[in-house]
This record gives sequence, C-alpha cells and structure tokens, in this order.
Amino acid sequence: MTTGRFGIDPNPEMGPSDINGPDVFTSEDHTELNHTHFATDDESVTAGTWECAPCREVIEAYPVHEMMTVVSGAITLGHKDGSSESFGPGDTFYIAKGQYVDWEITETLRKIYMIVE
Repeated sequence: MTTGRFGIDPNPEMGPSDINGPDVFTSEDHTELNHTHFATDDESVTAGTWECAPCREVIEAYPVHEMMTVVSGAITLGHKDGSSESFGPGDTFYIAKGQYVDWEITETLRKIYMIVE
C-alpha cells in the first residue's frame, strides 16, 4: 500500500502512462503521464494524478468507477443519446463502471482521480 501525506500534490513528479493507444490521440502530441498517490494492496482502489494530450475515444462500457477533478485543461464527455457535458479546471465529475462515454480531451488534461474497480 502506498501511504504518506493526507493531501494530494496536484503537480507531482510524473512517469509514463500507457492507458491510451496511439490511435486515439488527435494531435501530434501523444504525452500521457501518471503518478499514483495511493493504492490498496490488491489495487482495487487507486488515487493519483494523470495527464494526457488531446485525444478521443468511445468507450462502450467504462471499466471502473472513477471520480475525477480537473486540475488543468478541458474534457467533454458524451452520452449515448448524443448529449454531452464539458469540464474544466476545478470541476469534479464521476463515471460509473459500465457506463457508455464518448471521451474527448480537447485541451491537455491534468486530473486527480480515485478509481474503484
């Protein structure tokens, strides 16, 4: 288990992340970084900071329960019915496991997240 501070530094030292494949990026920038602040021993619960360049991906069934707060950048999340919601710095949102989402980062996004599998 990762332990330490109660607070989460929104600008930690980041390392490479590979959640997205190269085909989802919408610009020449394919930067994707992560820092895990906390993880249970079985990694069923994690909290961290993630940053990603603009990209777009339709996810038929989101793989985890995730709550996120945008530190910087912008993201638009589309619903199956075609409606969408946009979020920017200071906004917090939640995606339920199994939910359809059209995920589009429109400006390099840095978010703080908590994931429960």
